[in-house]
Amino acid sequence: MSQQDPCTVSVGRRRAAVVGLGARARMFTEALTGSFADRIELVGLCDTNAHRMAVHNAWIAADHPGRAPVPAYAAGEFEEMLRRERVDLVVVCGVDRSHDHYIVRALEAGCGVVTEKPMTTDAGRARRILDTRSRTGRDVRVAFNYRYNPVHSAVRELLASGEIGEVGSVHFEWLLDLRHGADYFRRWHREKANSGGLLVHKSTHHFDLVNWWLGTSPETVFAQGGLFFYGDEAGRRRGLARDYDRAHGSPAAEGDPFALHLDDSPVLSALYLDAEREDGYHRDRNVFGPGVTIEDDMAVLVRYASGATLTYHLTAYAPWEGYRIAFNGSEGRLELLVEESTWTRPHVRVTGASPVLHGTETGDEAGRTELLVRRFWERPREVKVATGEGGHGGGDARMLADLFGDRVPDELGRAADAVDGARSLVTGLAANRSLETGAPVAAREVLDV
Repeated sequence: MSQQDPCTVSVGRRRAAVVGLGARARMFTEALTGSFADRIELVGLCDTNAHRMAVHNAWIAADHPGRAPVPAYAAGEFEEMLRRERVDLVVVCGVDRSHDHYIVRALEAGCGVVTEKPMTTDAGRARRILDTRSRTGRDVRVAFNYRYNPVHSAVRELLASGEIGEVGSVHFEWLLDLRHGADYFRRWHREKANSGGLLVHKSTHHFDLVNWWLGTSPETVFAQGGLFFYGDEAGRRRGLARDYDRAHGSPAAEGDPFALHLDDSPVLSALYLDAEREDGYHRDRNVFGPGVTIEDDMAVLVRYASGATLTYHLTAYAPWEGYRIAFNGSEGRLELLVEESTWTRPHVRVTGASPVLHGTETGDEAGRTELLVRRFWERPREVKVATGEGGHGGGDARMLADLFGDRVPDELGRAADAVDGARSLVTGLAANRSLETGAPVAAREVLDV
């Protein structure tokens, strides 16, 4: 590290900053001021909106009375924050299209980086991150919490042990229900320039899982799909459209099961409704309004370097939430069913940080998880997996411990770096190009990694 590097390796506790203080960042700010405060000190917050940083500081103060507020910096003061606060580690949680901007500047300043998924939104930005990482020798970790979900870890163990032999094909269907799916069409994700579309923002989780489970990378990708359910044209055609731009203060939004009412949730009100005066960002747009440029129904066919194939489908307007995955092998088949909710109640007014309901919140909507091994010539065998507390079956807590706690050997290789982040993007980016061209796309032509 040169003397000019504003980030220095601290003696004792590392010094961390979080950039992008939306709802997702709360998991990191709570971890860094709570469970991992003995080894990492949160010394900086950075965001385009000062109010959101003040909200996070208020939450921290409520959890830790007497603690001084974390210094807050405007987005344009990012590098000043790194220097002044002597930051070692930057946690990036902002709008997807901004990730590379902060990742690259942090690496060049000598900092390590933890970034929310997706690592970025296009091939050029991904290459810039990879090149900067190589040049600086600094570490980038991608927060793929799905790898740490116990049932996903069990799938990895079963496949690696040869339980079904060599994997020839994977069938993967992911369903977002009418609450969760609709939410991507209310906020900044609805514009592909911000998020890369759901094949990047959401599916990067799923494509990473397949890469990790099979220990391979994509070679050829073909995709079809489009905007089938949401958006103004579909809403008018099916009689679902209501005459409002955003739900807050709009009589037309009352009684609309697709509307999000920010003032019902103290968390959403504080983070977004009360913050609008600074940046004009509306978190509660009409899902059947104009301006939606992402798809909601997508089919993808992938061939991998291992020779295996993947058939993948993402539906963002399903009546239930969850996923089905099946692996066909030379000695049998492995099947995973996860029902996160079995149906979707209308007119549920959320009180938390997200319209998505999990765990006890789902009440009578809650489903089940089933992992089956079907070996040739044998009865099916169910594999029972104990889940943990917290989000994603305990995956969030396990990931945070790996990111911020003591590093311990992990034979499953759950830690994801920038190369893993780029490889997860390749499938979605190639699928987006295939949607545009109608032709198969070679992954290396999009991003050779």
